[in-house]
Amino acid sequence: MRSSGFRRTCTAAIASALALTGLAACGSGSEDTAGGKTRITVNCMPPKSAKIDRQNFEDDIATFEKANPDIDIVGHDAFPCQDPKTFDAKLAGGQMEDVFYTYFTDAQHVVDINQAADINSYVKEMKGYGDIQQSLRDVYTVDGKVYGVPRTNYSMGLLYNKKLFQQAGLDPAKPPATWEEVRAAAKKIAGLGKGYVGYADYSAQNQGGWHFTAEIYSQGGDVVTADGKKGSVDTPEGKAVLQNLKDMRWTDNSMGTKQLLILNDVQQMMGSGKLGMYISAPDNVPILVKEKGGKYEDLALAPMPGGKGTLIGGDGYMFSKKASPEQIRAGLKWLEFQTNGPGTGLNNWKRAADLKAPVGLPEPRLWTGATDAKDQELKKQYANVPVENYQAFLDGSQQLTAKLEPPKAQQIYSVLDGAVSAVLTKKDADIDGLLKDAQSKIDGILARG
Repeated sequence: MRSSGFRRTCTAAIASALALTGLAACGSGSEDTAGGKTRITVNCMPPKSAKIDRQNFEDDIATFEKANPDIDIVGHDAFPCQDPKTFDAKLAGGQMEDVFYTYFTDAQHVVDINQAADINSYVKEMKGYGDIQQSLRDVYTVDGKVYGVPRTNYSMGLLYNKKLFQQAGLDPAKPPATWEEVRAAAKKIAGLGKGYVGYADYSAQNQGGWHFTAEIYSQGGDVVTADGKKGSVDTPEGKAVLQNLKDMRWTDNSMGTKQLLILNDVQQMMGSGKLGMYISAPDNVPILVKEKGGKYEDLALAPMPGGKGTLIGGDGYMFSKKASPEQIRAGLKWLEFQTNGPGTGLNNWKRAADLKAPVGLPEPRLWTGATDAKDQELKKQYANVPVENYQAFLDGSQQLTAKLEPPKAQQIYSVLDGAVSAVLTKKDADIDGLLKDAQSKIDGILARG
């Protein structure tokens, strides 16, 4: 899943149909050189309707080309950056841009179908690449070869309302660190009166399965075995996830009566000031403020309760297998400037602050070492949100095991949705039976390859 919305899903049948209708023919068509310049096409250019983001992207191209007069950047509009209706078809037809956007969970697939260039011998030329967190570099490394560069990343944590914590007699400076503490805090917040909900969770449209995965990771468990061949939810960790939800829902009455919630429902609840906590990535914070009525000063982040792991995700760029060495080098220079350089492109925090965009949120945090230090220094300099509200998240998340989504994620999430929704809507739900059934179905999904 994306941190604030849905991951794409596209079956092979749909991809084939798209290819047959000719939709795959909208690729770059770029020449390696034009007028003595190396030309590259790049997607994920903001659409014209997003005026500020579009202008920033165009300004970045102009600034970059002025500094690199031998390179011509051709941006392609994309909203969303990866369209589920065309992505697989374009891949299958070899029609991707020279530098193209992918989610972390797409990397292996793109390599498997031989549509990505091996950039291993070029990436060492990219300044700051070695400072990218190893776990993120590993996403685009297959069999020892590098096929892409991370652009942004997220990890899950506990988003909570400081104001409600105070009203419920809780210390907002000491957020829950265990699921037992989450349960206790949720009960106190729900006790504030009618309409107050202590803790909310998703349980529909695959989002319940996504959060189940994050919560089982937090307790040291997994949804598939290490070799990716079998399910791993019928375990003590899986039972703990469902038991905790069931107890909060039915014993404590701290999750409210309305269930089968999805992302927008929970965001509306948090924005209204009546919800105490939910599992989230940092990118929910500006959405809650801009669209749902929340206030920055009230919203704080803590690391995932449980202290053992957190679900991570993100995106990056890969290179067409048709790209020439010159295009790969030019693409890496562009990414170094536009997505992977502190103080430039997407990380131009001064520009963001001048435009009243939020600066100081704890993610993305791509780097370690000197590059990270520089980025954090600039964020602090131009911060316009209460960064102290996110310090616990920053400090604690670094200690957790970061784990990506499982293979066949959307199919598995659909299965786990059933288990999560059952314990939240049926007081007599059989947790052991639900987990046994879910694991059997996951085994079947993985066996089909």
